[in-house]
Amino acid sequence: MCPDDASSLKISVPTGWLTIPDKHFCLFSFRDVLQIRDRPFRYQEHEPVPCGPGSPGSRSVHLNFIDELQWRDLLFQATSEDLGAYLQDSRVAYIGFDPTADSLTIGNVLPVITLARWQRCGHKPIVVMGGATGLIGDPSGKSAERTLLDPDTIASNIQGQMGTFRRLLDFDGPEQTRAVLLNNMDWFTGLSFVDVLRDVGKHFSVNAMIQKDSVSARLSEREQGISYTEFSYMVLQAYDFLHLYREHGCTIQMGGSDQWGNIVSGIDLINKVFPSPERKQAHGITTPLVLKSDGSKMGKSESGAVYVNPDRTSPYALHQYLLNTSDDDAVRFLKYFTFLQRDQVQQLEALMQDSPQQRHAQKALADELVDMLHGSDELDRAVAAAGALFSGNVRGLDDRTLADLVIEVPHTSIDPGRLSGEGVPLAEFLPETTLADSRRQAREFLANSAISVNGDVADPDRCLVTTDILHDQAILIRRGKKAWHALMIS
Repeated sequence: MCPDDASSLKISVPTGWLTIPDKHFCLFSFRDVLQIRDRPFRYQEHEPVPCGPGSPGSRSVHLNFIDELQWRDLLFQATSEDLGAYLQDSRVAYIGFDPTADSLTIGNVLPVITLARWQRCGHKPIVVMGGATGLIGDPSGKSAERTLLDPDTIASNIQGQMGTFRRLLDFDGPEQTRAVLLNNMDWFTGLSFVDVLRDVGKHFSVNAMIQKDSVSARLSEREQGISYTEFSYMVLQAYDFLHLYREHGCTIQMGGSDQWGNIVSGIDLINKVFPSPERKQAHGITTPLVLKSDGSKMGKSESGAVYVNPDRTSPYALHQYLLNTSDDDAVRFLKYFTFLQRDQVQQLEALMQDSPQQRHAQKALADELVDMLHGSDELDRAVAAAGALFSGNVRGLDDRTLADLVIEVPHTSIDPGRLSGEGVPLAEFLPETTLADSRRQAREFLANSAISVNGDVADPDRCLVTTDILHDQAILIRRGKKAWHALMIS
């Protein structure tokens, strides 16, 4: 299994390709691979090809984008049945992102992945940050007025989201597919209110605007209604499309299904501004809204939104959230959120049906997304943290992994002074945690060897002392196999 002429080896596993760039690296047995990823795999030799988020722009058109969306159940609406033929040549498409937070949630990262698929199919993606439209607020899908954000907050949020776009898209590849990131504040700044009313507003019929779902739903609410500010949002988004069409040759706008009305408004504006003989085609494509099988939004948990940025949601917490995906959603989300190919997804679906308790599809989903968004090192830490919580062996965790873990389990702060000298008896301290309700109950747990400190079973007379502190950060106490509490050193 170590061919002399191979410049790289790849192991195809359900979680994607593991590339071994050194041709002298030998895999001595299949068991070695199974110990790396405890999942089925198949071995195959390959010539090196650009793969992964780091190099999508170097690919040529080899897969029709529409076909790709269709097999992944991601094509919700399109303005033409002939888009497949239109996309045989390289095209330019954009998706707009209003920076209402300093991080995307895991649910609304799907449009970024859609742009990455677009780029991998040999097309040019444009990211439009809503520096201007974010100040207004999109009424789509909202039952009440948004809280208006100030310009400084919008600018800060744009900076916070930039890392996700740069991780998933190639901004350095060939010009034909090189990603572009723009801020619509750049072109709206030069427009006066009169300019917008005269040159853009005249092309919009109020009769048609109030028929849009995002507007009509709000107008039906006597108490709430809709402000002129949000009512005008579709005019601004339509102008985005017109500007990109005119200045960047962008002929396609994509977005979630709730953006269909805004996308069509942009196409209508282009058709009215440009006479038919000189007009290039303009199209729209939408993807489904990301809802779980129970109807709730993907990216929401009991503790709040699940974010992409690690300072908002740790890679470990993201990994755990994805591992808990229901069987009803796992295969669908593999299609939506990963770059696994059809046969790999089918293999995982078969494995899930044969042995659902093994959660192969959920593990693949969690591994793929954490690796894609945070890198292999963070994935390894997330897996190590989960393994440590399962086995109880937390002493081997590095300081960063420990830091991620302790904030994801119940925790309290402790003054290190209480741990000096002989320390504090564990039986006295446990009622201050979530692990025991009283000293009597604590003594019973200790007598039954149900309590461990940093993975070691605690004796009934055990005391917590300074030397129990791991990496100068915390002490981890467990009751039974699953109940954990972290003492964070204050």
